[in-house]
Amino acid sequence: MSAADGRRRDRDKPARRAGRVSPDHKAGSRASTPPGQARGAVEPVADKEAEQLFAGLGGEPALVLAVSGGPDSTALLWLAARWCNRLKKGPKLLAATIDHGLRAGAREEAAAVKRVAKRLGVTHRTLRWTGPKPATGIQEAARMARYRLLARAAGSIGARCILTAHTIDDQAETVILRMARGSGMAGLGAMAQVTPLAGTFVVRPLLGVAKARLVATVRAAGLAFAQDPSNTDPRFTRARLRELMPVLAREGLEPRRLALLARRLRRADAAIEAVTDFAATHLTLPSGPPRQPQKSATGPDGGSWLVSGPIELDRDGFAALPEEIALRLLGRALSRIGDEGPVELGKLEVLTEDLRAALRKSGGRFCRTLAGGMVSLGQRLTIERAPPRRGRR
Repeated sequence: MSAADGRRRDRDKPARRAGRVSPDHKAGSRASTPPGQARGAVEPVADKEAEQLFAGLGGEPALVLAVSGGPDSTALLWLAARWCNRLKKGPKLLAATIDHGLRAGAREEAAAVKRVAKRLGVTHRTLRWTGPKPATGIQEAARMARYRLLARAAGSIGARCILTAHTIDDQAETVILRMARGSGMAGLGAMAQVTPLAGTFVVRPLLGVAKARLVATVRAAGLAFAQDPSNTDPRFTRARLRELMPVLAREGLEPRRLALLARRLRRADAAIEAVTDFAATHLTLPSGPPRQPQKSATGPDGGSWLVSGPIELDRDGFAALPEEIALRLLGRALSRIGDEGPVELGKLEVLTEDLRAALRKSGGRFCRTLAGGMVSLGQRLTIERAPPRRGRR
């Protein structure tokens, strides 16, 4: 897991207020019931509620809707189209379906989405992922390709926002999945309601809505939907974890509680990042002989140093930092300096612990490399590019 796990911030991105999302604020087979979904009377999403879910987006010139043809995204298409039609001058909508070229039924599913979109008066476009596909990690590669194609489609129509149909159930699954992978606090914060993406924003207006309610919505509207067989394919981790969700819910770990945990962790993570910003600003030393710390060093996101060359930090000031702040500050510096990819959290934790032990010793020295960066301890703490390895000279 990358130590930059939680630093996906953009100070100009839309606010993440529940029920309100505004880019101008700061902040295969037909299925009747999805597998594992409890039967019973569930209220569909009403028009009034949809107005709250899409509030703040009415002023956008255009919106891209990511619609696979499943129940969640079909509900997104239905709700967005009805909401937009009630506005005096609503944004232009583009329903985009990704054909990953991985399943025989994908083309027919895209055609079915096109028919629904036409019925609702929404423009539709099928985006195809072409080229060679990886033998392993196919789901992650498909996800990256999907967002890349969606961002390109958004740019073609002047849209700033891409709307996806992630639900509170998806959020809960993400928390469990990242917990299983050993994510840190930021990773356990799971999905934000708004995330920057290549000059656009991914907006998740349905993140607080249960999947069952979206299924009820499309049923009430008389819309057919497709069920992606990969969602229940035990070869994929998320599909296997999804089978466990009803068991966890019976023990109290139901989606709303897991989503609440994610929200609280994101809030705490934001506070810790702000303190790390402060530490980076006040502990960075200018080049030359040791002197008082100066205010500078970080960019507007608090994560990149503007100065060139090595990053030097006040030794005593760094030693006095709480462990989590020291960990994050060191991770930032290594991410800025190194050239060997992401800084792994577990390795960073070991390095930070050993460094703090050296700092506790009078005149303690330390030198260690990680992710292409070198951390050394003398009169000051220096983070610089590591010497090239022999095989890479």
